[in-house]
Amino acid sequence: MIKMKFITNKALLISGFSILSILSSCERDDLEKDPTTAASELLVTSSLDNLNIAINGMHRNMYYRQNSNQGQNGATGIMIYMDVMGDDLVFPTTGNGWFVTTLRWLDNANATSTNLFYPYDFYYGQIRIANIIIKAAPNVQGDQTLKDKVLGEAYAFRGYCYFMLAQIYAKRYVEGTTNSQPGVPLRLDDSFNAIPRSSLEEVYTLINSDFAQAYSFLNGKTRSDKSHFNANVVRGLMARVALVQGKYANAALYAKEARQGFVLMNNTQYKSGFNSYSNSEWVWGYKPIDATTDFFGNFMGYMSRNYNSGQIRQAPKVVNNLLYAMFPATDVRTQVIDPTGAHTALALPNTYSKFPYTSQKFLSVNASGTVDNNTSLGDIPFMRSAEMYLIEAEALAKDNKEADSKIIFNEFTKNRNPSYAGATTTGQAYITEVLNSRRLELWGEGFRFLDLKRLNLPLDRTGANHVSAVTNNLSTVPAGDKRWTWLIPQAEINASQGLVQQNEL
Repeated sequence: MIKMKFITNKALLISGFSILSILSSCERDDLEKDPTTAASELLVTSSLDNLNIAINGMHRNMYYRQNSNQGQNGATGIMIYMDVMGDDLVFPTTGNGWFVTTLRWLDNANATSTNLFYPYDFYYGQIRIANIIIKAAPNVQGDQTLKDKVLGEAYAFRGYCYFMLAQIYAKRYVEGTTNSQPGVPLRLDDSFNAIPRSSLEEVYTLINSDFAQAYSFLNGKTRSDKSHFNANVVRGLMARVALVQGKYANAALYAKEARQGFVLMNNTQYKSGFNSYSNSEWVWGYKPIDATTDFFGNFMGYMSRNYNSGQIRQAPKVVNNLLYAMFPATDVRTQVIDPTGAHTALALPNTYSKFPYTSQKFLSVNASGTVDNNTSLGDIPFMRSAEMYLIEAEALAKDNKEADSKIIFNEFTKNRNPSYAGATTTGQAYITEVLNSRRLELWGEGFRFLDLKRLNLPLDRTGANHVSAVTNNLSTVPAGDKRWTWLIPQAEINASQGLVQQNEL
């Protein structure tokens, strides 16, 4: 990992994070800064309460982390990266420039790009805090239930972050092979010494071990709200990992367990703006509030249809028109997409540019939950039971249990489209139907690039409503192209003293 040093603001940076900032962000007046030139980690590890506050800070980092680049806002900015690099989220114009170089596949191939560095920096920052907590928690006195929750969440965070790093900065995991290709450096302590990359198989072994540990600590425990991990969230993450690894029986089982207790929303709720984690099917999500808002940098500041910003007014998010055409008007998921772009129900001012097939899936709301053009607030979905239905259906089909898969897929699809008569396709055509449903269902939630990569499919924007001047004529990228694997940041190569191997240039 990149070596860090003490700096003059009296806080020890952890790959871009300040431990003291995490503690103080939770409004604890009794936690004062160390009088030395750097904060001591002893402050964090001195009590179980402080470790729990650090966990809360890690969750806050997921949606609110200010950087020099406005678009780098916790994990939510990375979610947007993962969609703009796909084929289903369309930019009708460059707007004021946010995410355009990522959309053009320039950042992932530029080792000095700040956008390439950001996910690496963010996830390793979270990992280092998790390592501190995992090391300290067993030796701290306090309530055992709280200790289990702290440890469970720390393991869940570490597994989640390594999973994201492996998907972005390593070649795809290939079922049935040794997967000896370079993964990412596996740092399991709080040191800064240079270490080489582990194999991808070793990384996934650690990911699975961390989630197993997290589940053992969190199973049977309650949580304060949906912004925290619990057994359902961990099972959902395990389902994602199993799907990537081609362990389809496990993926189906874990997805089924993850969605228990999280009932699919009705069609009225679907059209309400994806902005409330009180929604019955949200398993994991975050709730930015006025005290932690980043205004233009919030997820809704980029992805909502209504926020009154230059980005939304000039370059609202558009859906691939070919994807839209695959689904009937009776499917509620098409009803949040306006093929005219007018969105008359929103009464958008004339200052808002109108483009065909814009989406109002995401709508920003004020503190009372009312749709409001003057705020970029709105809860952010990180896991929904809909995804788990689709993982279960895909995994069962690929595990040669098509009849069982159709029971799940039909139940899900009839919720979204009451007129759906049931799946009639078979074999690969049926799997494609499931995958296309996944594309529409999870649009804008950070999955498309990762799905294309795990499925070994090409990027294909041809024939759709992409604008060549915006994409810089990048219409196709073949499956397996070296650009699917993001370069390792050059700063990491330099700091590792040559131990970290660069990906194919």
